Amino acid sequence: MEPTASGDPGEGLRHTLRRRHMTMIALGGVIGAGLFVGSRVVIQSAGPAAAVSFLITGGLVILVMRMLGEMAVAQPTVGSFYEYARSALGDFAGFLTGWMYWYFWVIVVAIEAIAGADLIRFWLPQAPQWLLAGLLMLAMTVSNLVSVRAYGEFEFWLSSVKVAAITLFLVLGALFVCGAWPGWTPHVANLSAHGGFMPHGILPVLTGAVAATGFYFGAEIVTIAAAEAREPAVAVARATNSVIGRVLVFYVGSILLVVAIVPWDSSAIATPYVSALSLMGLPAAAHLMNAVILTAVLSALNSGLYASSRILFSLTRNGDAPQGLAKIGARGVPRRAILAGTVFGFGAVVASYVSPDLVFAFLIKSYGTVALFVYLLIALSELRLRRRLEREAPETLTLRMWGFPYLTYLAIAAMVAILGAMAFIPDQRWPLALGVVSLAGLMAAYALRRRFGAPAHAAPSPGRSR
Repeated sequence: MEPTASGDPGEGLRHTLRRRHMTMIALGGVIGAGLFVGSRVVIQSAGPAAAVSFLITGGLVILVMRMLGEMAVAQPTVGSFYEYARSALGDFAGFLTGWMYWYFWVIVVAIEAIAGADLIRFWLPQAPQWLLAGLLMLAMTVSNLVSVRAYGEFEFWLSSVKVAAITLFLVLGALFVCGAWPGWTPHVANLSAHGGFMPHGILPVLTGAVAATGFYFGAEIVTIAAAEAREPAVAVARATNSVIGRVLVFYVGSILLVVAIVPWDSSAIATPYVSALSLMGLPAAAHLMNAVILTAVLSALNSGLYASSRILFSLTRNGDAPQGLAKIGARGVPRRAILAGTVFGFGAVVASYVSPDLVFAFLIKSYGTVALFVYLLIALSELRLRRRLEREAPETLTLRMWGFPYLTYLAIAAMVAILGAMAFIPDQRWPLALGVVSLAGLMAAYALRRRFGAPAHAAPSPGRSR
């Protein structure tokens, strides 16, 4: 079975992403503003045991990434898990997976543009937020329109800054906590001095794991990029494996250092990493971390435009999106699909001003649940596609899911449990409800597509013999 075939959704795209691009795309996907800023929510709820919350969720993400790696190495294709869901579970599942993923990333584009504007206003307080958000979106749109290589280079350097920053923090924080910092003795009392390691019991630790789910989303972009890589199978295998250990080190390790340095119940935890650097006596900590977080935001914005355009491009192949969006520009990029995501992003930015409490609130509170739906469909797809590959093309399974099918079943059960738990967590009920509303809207859209849309094109499906 060949990685691509005539009529493949990647036809016309350039295969210019190198291994270094793929590795940083995977690593950059899991180190975002959620880690640097959003982690405070989990820490304030669970205390020092927030590290356990991130460990639980990180384990789940690692399992999903291994499943994706298995499928992407066996069949690298634009659209990745959209194509896998469609092949394994049917047209309806593919439609939902593709559009939910597009929905997630175009909202991220708007959120990150607004967040980036606020970060820049830290240095330029008089600059209008709407203007800065628009300029950031314009800059990242241009980088995506130039070529996939331009996207890869931008993401390589932006992710390199994030990885270097979090690595440096881990080294300096470990020295400080261990007492190797000038003028300090070992600094671990904060892990138990303010009500204990788990001050509010186990429930906030579990609810924190639910809240942390969205922070990890993004590593899966590497499997979408596989269809534009020079050596897709090798690049994806290497990139997905690189995520496994680093997820635990970057997230769990850095969170553990933060709560050891900064008391979890202090007001300083509102800016966890800035406060940790400040307590260590490092000059200009706020400026340094603001620059790092801005880099993380730009990376997410850049990746959001890339991921949304490629999944939309793949949706056109099967008649799940307008065929006009499939046009490839002279530089080998789906320009119309990129611009479609940009237009929606600009619309969401406008909604944040015109209707912040209705339209924008709906978007921002629903997309995290939608992301979890996508992960669940990925796991269900792998469960069925793996068995098909074992029958029809076992030679393609060079990267295998561990403990199949038991760990796949475990991951599915964990995601169903998270969705169920959201119904009993006051802060998560509204996001769950809005996510279900979004899902219902896509179901209605599929019914309309079946009734009025063009028939899907005949094309080879992942895992089937050609």
